Amino acid sequence: MEKISDDILIRARKIKLVLMDCDGVLTDGKIYFNERGEETKAFNTKDGLGIVSLHRAGIATGIITGRIFKGLERRAEELGIRFLRMGCEDKTEEFENVIADAGVSAGETAYIGDDLPDIALLKRAGLAVAVADAVKEVLAAAHYVTSKNGGDGAVREVTNLILLSRK
Repeated sequence: MEKISDDILIRARKIKLVLMDCDGVLTDGKIYFNERGEETKAFNTKDGLGIVSLHRAGIATGIITGRIFKGLERRAEELGIRFLRMGCEDKTEEFENVIADAGVSAGETAYIGDDLPDIALLKRAGLAVAVADAVKEVLAAAHYVTSKNGGDGAVREVTNLILLSRK
């Protein structure tokens, strides 16, 4: 990880909740269909270990996504992700609901996104993160841009940053 600015470290140190999109953040954004026509996606195990590390440090996590995917329910359960919101037409409303349920402020929340529906959440978050292959509008809205693409360890990079900020 390259040198991180003091501003980013200060923002990261305040984080009590990490929220993220799924497609393009936890996955590479591609949607695969098997021979039975069922949707499948690949998740990065390094991201998973990073999420578990956040939980061990007392930081809650959640996913806010517009799509509904049974495999995501399973992955979230495996990792102990506390907040899973799928099929969200209004991600901003879900963001507000989740931070209220978690008992944290927007300033104590990190959000990781990659595409246009994520911009409003990035603007609310105390630490706004774009994955490296995010669309240009999301890159412009972010406080921090990962060196990794979505689905390729970007979430792990963010978890490492947050945990490093506490040392």
